[in-house]
Order: sequence, then structure tokens, then C-alpha cells
Amino acid sequence: MTVPTPGAPYGVDPQGRPYSDKSKIVAGILQLFLGTLGIGRFYVGSVGVGLAQLFTCGGLGFWALIDGILFLTSNDRTDKQGRVLRG
Repeated sequence: MTVPTPGAPYGVDPQGRPYSDKSKIVAGILQLFLGTLGIGRFYVGSVGVGLAQLFTCGGLGFWALIDGILFLTSNDRTDKQGRVLRG
């Protein structure tokens, strides 16, 4: 077991990048079900993209669906601070 450091309280990924306190599974689920409101993006701190999704109804649902799938399958999604999402 690794000891958490102040810069990475949730540990680091194999490339040495700190993990976020946000979960990619939660972000993906929020994006799939509430993506037309941009909720998944607001959750990870992407306010600008969240507002764009809100005003376009998630790109008529297509953008929200694709974004939700990418949140769930990608290992490189980050939060507002640039930390890799856990999950």
C-alpha cells in the first residue's frame, strides 16, 4: 500500500499523474443520463463545456451520449485541476 502525499491524496496513475477526487464512472453516468444539461461536465469542473452542453441540449443528445461513453472508457480524462479521474 502506498502512502498518500499532499500533492496526490488519492494516489498516482502508472504515468505518475495524481488521481482526482472525482470518479470517471460517476461523471460518465451523469453525462449519459443528464448530459443534455451538462451535469457530467459541471461535476468534473468543466464549466464552459457544461454551459455549452446546457445551451445546446447536449448537442441534441449526441454530444452528451458520446461524451458519457468517452468518460466511461477513457483513462485520460481529467478534472479542472488536470488530475486524472479515478475509477
